[in-house]
Amino acid sequence: MDTPHTLRQQLYRIIFFTDTPAGQRFDRYLLLAILASLVVVMLDSIDTIRSQYQPLLTGIEWAFTLLFAIEYAVRLYCSPKPLRYAFSFFGLIDLLAILPGILALFYGDAQYLMIIRVIRMLRVFRVLKLSPYLRQANFLLTALRGSKQKIIVFFACIATLVTVFGTLMYVIEGPAHGFTSIPKGIYWAVVTLTTVGFGDIVPKTPLGQALSTLVMITGYSIIAVPTGIFTAELASAMRDGDQLRHDCPSCAKNLHEQGASFCSRCGNPLYTRTTEQS
Repeated sequence: MDTPHTLRQQLYRIIFFTDTPAGQRFDRYLLLAILASLVVVMLDSIDTIRSQYQPLLTGIEWAFTLLFAIEYAVRLYCSPKPLRYAFSFFGLIDLLAILPGILALFYGDAQYLMIIRVIRMLRVFRVLKLSPYLRQANFLLTALRGSKQKIIVFFACIATLVTVFGTLMYVIEGPAHGFTSIPKGIYWAVVTLTTVGFGDIVPKTPLGQALSTLVMITGYSIIAVPTGIFTAELASAMRDGDQLRHDCPSCAKNLHEQGASFCSRCGNPLYTRTTEQS
């Protein structure tokens, strides 16, 4: 007769959950391995280091590939629905983390696929499962959802502005000064409006320079708008998160400030003697 906690169930709980000390340790060690593998990829991209330590870097990379391959196989083994995990977002990322190394073993020309190793960086988001970070991640997601429509409207306005400015500059300057098409003018408008200013295309006529001044002033005026929208939504999400979810026994309002003893709507006590004793 099988015990309630088989090896497969224990592995599943450790690998896919963080409500146990073992699960938290596993995620932390996995995160360290991911970061260490990314350091190896970065070092391998430096010519002087690669020429001196190529065999060592290659051996370390194969060790990481083997480690991640074993981890991927264990995840498939202990998952209740292996196919669902394999085709999930993190399942595909886990596969891409090891696929270039495996292909390079059989096909010499596949070495260029090793650049996909950098996609392991996406696996760092597994750290969001750890309880100390989960609540903060929820704040960010709530703020993004709350500001989505406002930011979409903002970017629609920006797209309209750069199209108008780019078209005007194409008409004013023309191909003789580098504005060979409307898309080229839109590119200039985006670069100027964001205050990047590459300088590869510049207006030469007085009217074009006047329009450039207007675009730059407009850019300084609106560049902080999406940041302000997101900051306001984030502050609202954090303020709601700090509130106590407790129903008022009189009016049933369920959000109150942390440590509040009386309802902010009706003024009645939030806690009766019975509630306090229980």
